[in-house]
Amino acid sequence: MFILRRLVAALFLLPILALTAAAQDYRIRPGDVLQIEVLEDATLNRSAIVLPDGQISLPVAGTVRVAGRSIAEVQADLVRRLAPGFASTPTVFVTLSALAERPAGTAAAARTIDIYILGAANSPGKIEVSPGTTLLQAIAQAGGVSPFGAKKRIQLRRVDKSGNEQVYRLDLDAIERGASAGGTTRLVKGDVIVIPQRKLFE
Repeated sequence: MFILRRLVAALFLLPILALTAAAQDYRIRPGDVLQIEVLEDATLNRSAIVLPDGQISLPVAGTVRVAGRSIAEVQADLVRRLAPGFASTPTVFVTLSALAERPAGTAAAARTIDIYILGAANSPGKIEVSPGTTLLQAIAQAGGVSPFGAKKRIQLRRVDKSGNEQVYRLDLDAIERGASAGGTTRLVKGDVIVIPQRKLFE
C-alpha cells in the first residue's frame, strides 16, 4: 500500500514539475514589480519595482541588478546578500506580483495559474488562482485545513528551472497569530502546498 501511494504521488507530481520549470524561465524586465519576503524578518518584506536601469534597492541587500535574470537567480542572490545578518540562512521568497506594460500585440499575462493542494485540506486537488494569490488565500480557497491537518507542519514545494525542488516549512498556527509572515507568500504557477496528517498527540 505504501509503495502504491508513493507511485501515485510521483505520477501526480510529474506534470507539476514541468509546469513550474516553464514558469521559472521568465526573465525579469524593467517595470516589473517583485514581491520580496523574508520569513525570519518581516521588516524586510516589500514590493520593489525594477527601475529602468534594471536594478532594485533593498535594505541590507543594497542595490541589486535583476533585469535579465530569473526569479530563482534573484532569490539566490538575495539569500547570499542577506545571510551575513542572520544566525542561519534566511528563507527568502521572490515572486512576480506585476508585469511591466508590454507594447500592443505582445502576449498578455495569464489570468489564472494552477497550484496544487495535497493532504488534509477540506478540498484538496488542483485549484486555479489569480496571479499574486497568497498561500493563506489559496488554503482558504481549498476550504481550509481539515480537523486532521497538522497546521504546524505545512509545506510549500516549489521547483526551480533546473528541476530542483525547494521545500519551505510553514507554521499556520504562527501565521494565524501574526507571529510569522509566511501566509503572505505569493504563489507561482505549479506550486504545491502539502498539509500532512496530524500525529496521534500532535
